[in-house]
Amino acid sequence: MEGKVTWVGPGLRMLGESGSGPAFAVDHVMDDEDRPTAGPTPMELVLMALAGCTGMDVLSIMKKQRQPLTGFEVTARGERAEEHPRVYTHIEIEYLITGEGLDPEGIVRAIELSETKYCSVAAMLGETVEIETAHRIEDA
Repeated sequence: MEGKVTWVGPGLRMLGESGSGPAFAVDHVMDDEDRPTAGPTPMELVLMALAGCTGMDVLSIMKKQRQPLTGFEVTARGERAEEHPRVYTHIEIEYLITGEGLDPEGIVRAIELSETKYCSVAAMLGETVEIETAHRIEDA
């Protein structure tokens, strides 16, 4: 695996590339700049990586359970330290699962398996930050 960024400006804007997908902007607006961002910040990418990793795990497990899904969303919210390097100090992951006749116990088990066994991003981050999870089930 490989990831690469190339500075393209203005400001700190970079073009992110991997060997497995399309290029995308990675951006950050400094306090003295007045311009819209063109993409997520590196720390937002960390949250998206976590949400994507655990989301793929849970979704895959739920499909194997033959859960009748009609919608699935994972949101990761992080709190950061005030002092540099401003690492995440707490992350909350929220799963929103929509369907008819879903098995709540199966959903809890899928989330637990992602947390304890499968999600490599959570395993890495969990060494330095508290990660909490919550889930909501909504009928379709």
